[in-house]
Amino acid sequence: MEGRRVRESMSELSEFALPIDANTLGNLLGGRIMHLVDLAAATAAMRHSRCPVVTASVDSMTFLNPIRIGQLVTLKASVNRVFRTSMEVGVKVFVEDLHTGEVRHTNSSYLTFVALADDGKPRPVPPVVPESAAEQRRWEEAGERRKQRLEARARMQLRERTEE
Repeated sequence: MEGRRVRESMSELSEFALPIDANTLGNLLGGRIMHLVDLAAATAAMRHSRCPVVTASVDSMTFLNPIRIGQLVTLKASVNRVFRTSMEVGVKVFVEDLHTGEVRHTNSSYLTFVALADDGKPRPVPPVVPESAAEQRRWEEAGERRKQRLEARARMQLRERTEE
């Protein structure tokens, strides 16, 4: 299966932070940001795999800066690495104050998606081809994160079996 370059599947999503999605402090709800992160990541995953995908996991999400109502939220997502039927997608979230032009990084997250065949079962995905030094670094780091995820999953399954 021929690989695809990272830039072929990148996605960018922008939208205004609206009052309907605000908490009582006038900041965008964390759940709304998580929803947008999932959408941006799924878009990159589908562009890469050219098939339906499902979210298998979301790594931790730390909010570095608030997003105020009226500001522009921009999410940038790209496939970091493919592992046969799954792929890690990285998402960076930025907020822009359109009055001042100030742009700040608000959070980053890594999500794992599984590609699905027509029968709903996992299907192989073309490998991702990193071209730049940054893409190569993200590819290597994705392998380490996958190892940690699999170890955490094994520990969780062991706990579940011993607690039955």
